[in-house]
Amino acid sequence: MAIIEIKVPDIGDFKDVAVIELLVKPGDTVKAEQSLLTVESDKASMEIPSSHAGVVKEVKVALGDKISEGNVVLMLEVAGEASAPAPSAAPTAPQVAASNQAPDPVAQVQAATTPVATGPAEVRVPDIGDFKDVTVIEVMVKAGDSIKLEQSLITVESDKASMEIPSSAAGVIKSLSVKLGDKVNIGDLLAVLEGSASVAAAPTAAATVAVAAAAVAAPAAAAVAAPPAALAVPAHNPTTAPVGLPHASPSVRKFARELGVPLSEVKGSGLKGRITDHDVQAFTRSVMSGAVQTLAAQAQTKVAPAAAANDGAGLGLIPWPKVDFAKFGPVERKEMSRIKKISGANLLRNAIMIPAVTNHDDCDITDLEAFRVSTNKENEKSGTKVTMLAFLIKACVAALKKYPEFNSSLDGDALIYKQYFHIGFAADTPNGLMVPVIKDADKKGIFQISQEMSDLAKKARDGKLSPAEMTGASFTISSLGGIGGRYFTPIINAPEVAILGVCRSTIEPIWDGKAFQPRLMLPLSLTWDHRVIDGAAAARFNVYLGQILGDFRRVLL
Repeated sequence: MAIIEIKVPDIGDFKDVAVIELLVKPGDTVKAEQSLLTVESDKASMEIPSSHAGVVKEVKVALGDKISEGNVVLMLEVAGEASAPAPSAAPTAPQVAASNQAPDPVAQVQAATTPVATGPAEVRVPDIGDFKDVTVIEVMVKAGDSIKLEQSLITVESDKASMEIPSSAAGVIKSLSVKLGDKVNIGDLLAVLEGSASVAAAPTAAATVAVAAAAVAAPAAAAVAAPPAALAVPAHNPTTAPVGLPHASPSVRKFARELGVPLSEVKGSGLKGRITDHDVQAFTRSVMSGAVQTLAAQAQTKVAPAAAANDGAGLGLIPWPKVDFAKFGPVERKEMSRIKKISGANLLRNAIMIPAVTNHDDCDITDLEAFRVSTNKENEKSGTKVTMLAFLIKACVAALKKYPEFNSSLDGDALIYKQYFHIGFAADTPNGLMVPVIKDADKKGIFQISQEMSDLAKKARDGKLSPAEMTGASFTISSLGGIGGRYFTPIINAPEVAILGVCRSTIEPIWDGKAFQPRLMLPLSLTWDHRVIDGAAAARFNVYLGQILGDFRRVLL
């Protein structure tokens, strides 16, 4: 074993930056490129990585210390013989977070700008480092918007980091060439601007306004200062000083975004009120226990003061257990996919905030299944295979029309009754659960719905679903028919107020008054929001749905 020094790597044109957060302590085991501490200048904040893997023996800096390139930050015990410490590797992904101080206007764009005449100007993806085929997850502007030089246009994300792409020119957006879900690379066309513009002379100036760490639970590549052209500014209006912007590091911002935590509502416990990952976790625990409500939840539920006293804080929830599983036997750690992280946070919120009840029932689909099989045989040449789920969607539309409260959403103390029928269906993909939406299902036939479901399911498995194809549902069906099981309790997909769970149908003996007959029975599990729907209405909905599936001619009534 050897003791080596871990020094501050090349962090760009920054000197005497303040240490605002320590991410490790003596005794901790760290990996190469794991973040050790966060520093901040008047322009940006950045996380400093470790150049080696090992055990922290001594931390050489404290909160508030000023450090520069080459300063020793800690002593690390590493495997192997002692040797001269290698210079810390330059981090691979810039991480710049917004500071509470206004950016230095002199340092905003050090690259020279060249004024050009009025006319169209192309804005392309600049050099964003070692990233290829990154996904567009947010579009911040639209055609007709006036934008300024270095204003953020889109946010992209890879499996390692997310970053905002700035404009290399100023003007009015004539056309946008990207949309949500697109994959982009360096040099791809983003937009065409018209009007008076000033184009940056260095097109490869830093693209990132904010690059987040891959995950807080297992910090990945550490960050250095972004080039001077990429300043930390609010996403949708980068020309405005970040007054009141939550004070947090890039990795903490990513962590909060994955959990759905509004950073503006979190009180920071770090230096100068900085928000740490512990603050985000504490806020999440408070919301889960009922001790705290987010502003969005307060606006939605409008809990009366008298009812607020019964907020669940008396449950005495204890922290989640931390267990060293390796001491019991071999283990393997795998990070969850981004989809599972996002859906997990939503499912947790919905399970806690919605007073959900589930009704279980069976319906006879013997005749409907026979009709489905014969229909597919008659239309083998069409290439479109009709599924039972397509019939279920049409049946649910009929039931939603008869019982419109199931097609509503809560808005404070009011209900929004939707006049459209967009039905979501849960699709199992290699990356996790996704919910494509069949829009205007009431206006489509069984064959059209079947074909659209097939197309959407394939796009979901291929990871090509756009956000527009997963939003707007007024009711959702979660089917396990292809897998098995009897009943389950699906979680409502807020802001919807109900969801139907369906399992595999089975042949059962059913008494017809004279004898037992073999009938194909389909298990139904209807989960509903008790704030909107009562038990009697839920029972009627399930019974009516079963009647339609038992005799599909009722859809015409």
